[in-house]
Amino acid sequence: MRTLPRLYAITDRRRYGANFLETVETLLKKGIKMIQLREKDLKGRELYELALKTREITKKYNSLLLINERFDIAVAVEADGVHLPEESFPPGIIKRLFPELLVGYSAHSLEGVKYAEEEGADFVTFGPIFKTQSHPEAKPLGTLKLKEVSEQVNIPIYALGGVTWERIKQCYKNGAYGVAGITMFLQDGDERADT
Repeated sequence: MRTLPRLYAITDRRRYGANFLETVETLLKKGIKMIQLREKDLKGRELYELALKTREITKKYNSLLLINERFDIAVAVEADGVHLPEESFPPGIIKRLFPELLVGYSAHSLEGVKYAEEEGADFVTFGPIFKTQSHPEAKPLGTLKLKEVSEQVNIPIYALGGVTWERIKQCYKNGAYGVAGITMFLQDGDERADT
C-alpha cells in the first residue's frame, strides 16, 4: 500500500485561470503530491487530452494523479487512480478490474464512509466540513462529525469543504488523515502541513 500524501488538490479550470497547466505545475512546485483532475464538463477526448498533459507534469514532480470518475481515461493516461462521486460505480468493481489503481470515494455521512471502506476504497473525502463557496447550499458537517466518523473507521479520511490553511490543524486534531480542496491550494499557505 502506497503512503498517501496529506494534501490533495482538486482542479477547477474556472478557478485555475487561463493557464491551467501552469497553475497545476505551480501547485506541484509548492509540494502538493496528489491532484485530482475534476473537469466534469469536458467530453471524453478533451478530457483525455488534458489528462495526458497533466500526467506529464505530475510525473515530472513525482506526484499522484487521479481522474474524477472516468476510470477509462485514468487507465488510458496511466494515472495513479480514480476518484468516485457518491452516486458513481461501486469502488469494489474498480478495485477488481484495475487493482493497480488507487480509488478514492466522496462520502457525506458515516454510512457513506463505511460503505467505501467495505468496498475496498483506498481513501474517502468527507465533507463539507465547513461552509464552502463552491456548494453554498450544503450544510457543513463540522469537525465534531469528522471526529465521530474517523473514530469508527480505519480508512484514511480527507477533510473537504471550506478548509483553509488556518483550519488544517483543527481537521487533523479531529481525525482527518489529510485535507482536500480547490481554493485553499490557490492561496499562499504552508505546504509543510503535508507531514
